[in-house]
Amino acid sequence: MEKKVYSIDGKELRTINLDDKIFGLPVNEDVIYYAITNELANKRVGTACTKTRAEVHGSNAKPYKQKGTGNARRGDKKSPITVGGGTIFGPKPRDYTYYIPKKEKRLAMKSILSMKAQEDTLTVIEDFTVESGKTKDLVKILNNFAKDERTVIILKDDDRLIKRAGRNLRNVYFLSYNRLRAHDLFYGRKVILLESAAKNLSEFYAALEAE
Repeated sequence: MEKKVYSIDGKELRTINLDDKIFGLPVNEDVIYYAITNELANKRVGTACTKTRAEVHGSNAKPYKQKGTGNARRGDKKSPITVGGGTIFGPKPRDYTYYIPKKEKRLAMKSILSMKAQEDTLTVIEDFTVESGKTKDLVKILNNFAKDERTVIILKDDDRLIKRAGRNLRNVYFLSYNRLRAHDLFYGRKVILLESAAKNLSEFYAALEAE
């Protein structure tokens, strides 16, 4: 697949051949769903906790006698039907983490990248960095490609200067080519791919397939 490469000023520079094994696949919606669900589940803290009637503080005595009052029979004040009583089948702390096959996760990433390339929401730009580390300098570049949209930038390495410049931007997310996240990629309205990151992606996935 051929894509145009743009300068940071938004001008067309040249074309690049993107690997069809990554950017030219048919979109598999099922594995995309599984990958996103897996990421969200693994991020859950799982600290929700309620008390059962055995754990609620209170007396074990009956509030009134069993018969003769005209009221419904009652146990103790910790009964789940009483205000302040225990909770029936409430949540307890648990670990929501689970794993999906590595090949399935790789296919999900490739499917999302292919979908973005086919929808023409993926833009390849020349390698750049923000030497000043200032937000305004990064915004000046991003305005040539996306304005007030949820934007994902795929970096060729862990560029701390770019990340520092973008940490104040609410709708900008940074991903390294070898640490992609399905949720961020899928929901990104614009995906900006650095030219070297495109080549690194091909080498990275080729190495994984060879294992």
